[in-house]
Amino acid sequence: MNDFQKELCANLKKFCMDSVEPHMEHDDSEGKFRMEIFRGLGEYGVTGVTLPEEHGGAGLSYLDYSYVLEEIAKASVPYAVTVSVSSMVQFILNEYGTKEQKEKYLPALTSGEEIGAFALSESHAGSDAASLKTTAKKVDGGYMLNGTKMWITSGGIAKTYIVMARTGGEGAKGISAFIVRDGAPGFTFGKAEKKMGWKTSPTRELVFQNCFVPTEDRLLEEGKGFTVAMGGLDRGRVAIAAIGVGCAQRALDEAVKYSLTREQFKQPIFDFQGLQFMLADMALEVMSSRLMVLSAAQSIDDNKANSKLCSMAKLKATDAAMKVTTDAVQVLGGVGYTAEYPVERFMRDAKVLQIVEGTNQIQRVVIARHLKKEYENHA
Repeated sequence: MNDFQKELCANLKKFCMDSVEPHMEHDDSEGKFRMEIFRGLGEYGVTGVTLPEEHGGAGLSYLDYSYVLEEIAKASVPYAVTVSVSSMVQFILNEYGTKEQKEKYLPALTSGEEIGAFALSESHAGSDAASLKTTAKKVDGGYMLNGTKMWITSGGIAKTYIVMARTGGEGAKGISAFIVRDGAPGFTFGKAEKKMGWKTSPTRELVFQNCFVPTEDRLLEEGKGFTVAMGGLDRGRVAIAAIGVGCAQRALDEAVKYSLTREQFKQPIFDFQGLQFMLADMALEVMSSRLMVLSAAQSIDDNKANSKLCSMAKLKATDAAMKVTTDAVQVLGGVGYTAEYPVERFMRDAKVLQIVEGTNQIQRVVIARHLKKEYENHA
């Protein structure tokens, strides 16, 4: 970590400790999202880290962005995820949008004034996203959207949605991408999901009933929607991995601090070798995950995004987050299972990191495909 990154993370840590951390226990129990916190992150310049300055971004590297997400996640995984998903929407708009689309939608997103959401999954189309059934039928001046999207992060609080819908035949080649704004006629929200974790990040169903989208709000030409959806995958996976590292680091911090002060049999429980082995393994998981994330982020910065490494980082860091948070609860014992300490919240928040941006089973499929290709080419 260079001097700039150290200063960036130090300032961000102070903001999180002052403005995020005090609300987390209450907001987790109430399922409350605070837009003022997100806008505060925007004022710190971390809601558009990698976007060009001409569109209101900070123009920083993906390596910088990984450190930012890790730092936010130490206080709140849901707010880090909100930044991550909104940033993915920004990347898609910047990468595939027209000049007019960029000028219209990016400044409010990069500044943190608004949130972006990504709508691909449907009730029957999760890992098999190319089987989606939401339709976009051509009409005069645009398209008419009909269908539903499920499990959409920031559903109901986001203002700009990237929506994948079918304009052609079956499979990936029949999918197109559209920009849909909150408040568009025919665009409503279904139920808010009741979840194990990420309780401060709303997850909702999106419902489209004859929702008109003008042609100028289509991204690329018809049939290129799956290209748009997949274009942000490597970045999205590294972002979730960075959040996993932050989640695990916070759990490790809490476990070590508690074990140094909690006494049993007239000595701190940290002095028991069995616990030392657990804590050492937890620290190993955190550090190895962080190194994989930084390596994957560097490949993106070098314009040589390594998809296999990005999948490996996502798989390793999120599995590690689940293990480390579970072990942290064990280290704290009875109080670890209560909301008096934050480790139970981080354990619940860790679980879905193994599911989003492609399940960890899908990551293993991706890695295996790369291995097969590599070894066949060198046979």
